[in-house]
Amino acid sequence: MSFPRTLALAALATLLLPAVPAMAVTPSLVTDPASLVNTFIGTSNAADDFPGADVPFGMVQWSPDTPSRPDGGGYEYNDSSITGFSLTHIAGPGCGAMGDVPFLPTTGAINGSATAAFTHANEQADAGYYKVKLNSGITTELTTTTRSGMGRFTFPATKQANLLIKLAGSQNAVSNTTVTAVSNTEITGSVTTGHFCGASATYTVYFAAKFDQPFTTSGTFSALDSGPVPNSTRPGAPARPQTVTPQLTGPNGEYLTFDTTANQVVQAKVGVSYVSTANAQNNRDTENAQWDFDAVHQAAHSAWNSMLGRIAIAGGTATQQQTFYSALYHSLLHPNVFSDANGQYIGFDNKVHAVAAGHAQYANFSGWDIYRSQAQLSALVAPDKASDIAQSMVNDYAQSGMLPKWALNNGETYVMVGDPGTSILADYYAFGARNFDTSAALTAMVHEASVQNNIRPGQNYLTTPGYLPTDGQWNCCNFYGPVSTQLEYDTADFALSAYAGALGDTANQTKFANRAQQWVNLFNTSSKFMQPRQADGSWTGGFSATSGSNFVEGTSWQYTGMVPFNIHGLATAFGGNAAYVSYLNSVLSGFNGAGGSKADLGNEPSIELPWEYDYVGQPYRAQQVIRQVQDQIWTDKPNGLAGNDDLGTMSAWYVWSALGMFPETPGTADLALGSPMFTQSVITLPGGNTLTVNAPQAADNAPYVQSLSLNGSTWNNAFLAPSIVNTGGTLDYVLGTTANTSWAASSAPPSYPGTGAPYVTSGPITSALAGKCADDNHSGLGNNTAIQLWDCNGSNAQKWAVPGDGTLQVMGKCLDVTNSGTANGVKVQLYDCNGTGAQQWQVHGTGLLNPQSGRCLDDPGSTLTNGTQLQIYDCNNTNAQTWTIP
Repeated sequence: MSFPRTLALAALATLLLPAVPAMAVTPSLVTDPASLVNTFIGTSNAADDFPGADVPFGMVQWSPDTPSRPDGGGYEYNDSSITGFSLTHIAGPGCGAMGDVPFLPTTGAINGSATAAFTHANEQADAGYYKVKLNSGITTELTTTTRSGMGRFTFPATKQANLLIKLAGSQNAVSNTTVTAVSNTEITGSVTTGHFCGASATYTVYFAAKFDQPFTTSGTFSALDSGPVPNSTRPGAPARPQTVTPQLTGPNGEYLTFDTTANQVVQAKVGVSYVSTANAQNNRDTENAQWDFDAVHQAAHSAWNSMLGRIAIAGGTATQQQTFYSALYHSLLHPNVFSDANGQYIGFDNKVHAVAAGHAQYANFSGWDIYRSQAQLSALVAPDKASDIAQSMVNDYAQSGMLPKWALNNGETYVMVGDPGTSILADYYAFGARNFDTSAALTAMVHEASVQNNIRPGQNYLTTPGYLPTDGQWNCCNFYGPVSTQLEYDTADFALSAYAGALGDTANQTKFANRAQQWVNLFNTSSKFMQPRQADGSWTGGFSATSGSNFVEGTSWQYTGMVPFNIHGLATAFGGNAAYVSYLNSVLSGFNGAGGSKADLGNEPSIELPWEYDYVGQPYRAQQVIRQVQDQIWTDKPNGLAGNDDLGTMSAWYVWSALGMFPETPGTADLALGSPMFTQSVITLPGGNTLTVNAPQAADNAPYVQSLSLNGSTWNNAFLAPSIVNTGGTLDYVLGTTANTSWAASSAPPSYPGTGAPYVTSGPITSALAGKCADDNHSGLGNNTAIQLWDCNGSNAQKWAVPGDGTLQVMGKCLDVTNSGTANGVKVQLYDCNGTGAQQWQVHGTGLLNPQSGRCLDDPGSTLTNGTQLQIYDCNNTNAQTWTIP
């Protein structure tokens, strides 16, 4: 067959023309991110997330529980049966928690210990919805509003379709249950449980369930064993018993039987409250007045789209997109709404309080975890919610005298170490959540940083000797892991400093920025590790950098880099950037904590380490290592998350890293830079502006920044200034597959060394008697230790602090008149600082007056004998009473 001549010439001409490259297709931004959420990610491998239905920060998470029932999440993907569908869950907290009021559909005879076999082939879930067809043939579908859940149970046609409500089926021991059949379509009840990580705190959750068809019979059962609280898998203070097995008052469960021969679908609406059953009923009826399951499901889906859509991404693989939005979803599950639709909530004082209309009280703070990444992300994405969360913390302080540390519902458990509440509040403020009582928050933060309490046990040692001594934990206040604990206090002090500065309080800004630098007292310049130290100043013997002794969930290898506010200072202490890079290269040569000498990127103490390359001139190594962590730890599978998710902390780390940035320094909005995973990300900022990140060459094998511009101008810095959280802008990356070792190598993110001034004035109290000083006998830490005369020697036993409150302190305690005596000759001693007149001292001429007794500090008989215990005596201006304080 031949072509017409004109067509043949045209064809020939076409063949002879040079090839025109195809136009690059710009990926579109995801418009339905909720549809990409895989709630099964993190339901195995100890991550302990849960797959059930919820809405952002919701009070109710209606989700299946399985027999292995790991910590918090209650669901292990490798299990093949379900014990019930409970109304409350926590995502990977490290100890068993919640799992309250499980419902289980069955048929036939009542069996309170029943479980239901299933296969994953008959299971599906997305954001706000869960469905499973059990092997029994019963289909369960779950969705939620903020304070209520809705279930749709499709039974076989039978007169014996049952719902078992396992009242004593919470994850931890239950001490009291109640249940009342209000009618043949409604029941109400309550469960009292708690004991998180074996702590004593309990809570009572109330529920009110209504059904769209009547149950034919009902009754209680007692076959369920609520069991003891298991031993803690995470450390905490104060000390707690190994198990808690309260005597149960009330039934183990309630059964309801329905006749489904005519209508096989039984729908349930369940309201939850921590105040009363009446409030549970009101929550249910206010938020879900109709019987339209699909509409509730769609509303939950829309709520997630509204929240997740504040970070819109384009490009990447389908797996990366699913992993990203699943991580963002898990980051926004907690803290949880705790107040009812009418504004009421039960406070930390166990009294009923109310929030203003349009606001909510929140609960469940995994403080040690969330201050590192999740708090900042939630403020960025949901500033109105985070502002209410911050106000909730201030309310908790008003009711209990403490900011939340690891608080579950309305009880403090004291689990883990540090003062995370301070950092969380500072993080919220820095990232744009500012609609709370910021002044009251500052007052609370300063108070907690200034007194001895269960939030900051042992912090009195920060005054003198300037670190938490290992032998101090046995003579003080039940602190533990002193190296880790102090590094946490130092971080909290810096966060407090940053927050105070943002509010214009320059005095506290300076004071706490300087105290934050006391990490130097734990850094051994010989070994180049953070090490435990005795009160007398010596390094604790038997130190091994791979041991967890005197650390919390980590080793010195993993903790030595934990100075996120002054990495430049830490590198200088190492001997310079090259020496610090060597440390990072070694600890980050593995990510699973192997041998105690490698980073554990599945746990919080290590998650800041990869970003620290930015601070020592090697941003390209940060880009490389972070991509390795993403690829090795994170997948779209149930085991695709290493370690506990810790109420979204680990998931938030992934979100930040995929965006190519990280809030390394708690209390600030400084963002250390990595490299973006997606070709475009558009972040809606708290003030309404947007931050757009363009990276057209983004690919898994192209993590290296070749160049970067900000708003069209070259940006050669390894960080973004905090102002970008407000102003937004456009970042344009050029990425590649080989490292550009010069990009941003000389422009590190900020470090904050303080002013160099000491936190408090300290030094010897010297006598006019030559060469003699006031001395703490044998560097003792116990109450009643004698304060004596001794040769001045510069030891910690003679390092007295003058904190400005009228006291004189050494070894974390106060110079004290024994038994508040007032007579001549009463001895002075070391004692816990308690604010009494026995511990007040004033300069009086050349001496030191105790105003309560009207007498002066005195060396008995003007002796020169070492070991003579000092006393109070009538003021007489002799050399025996002449003292010079620091």
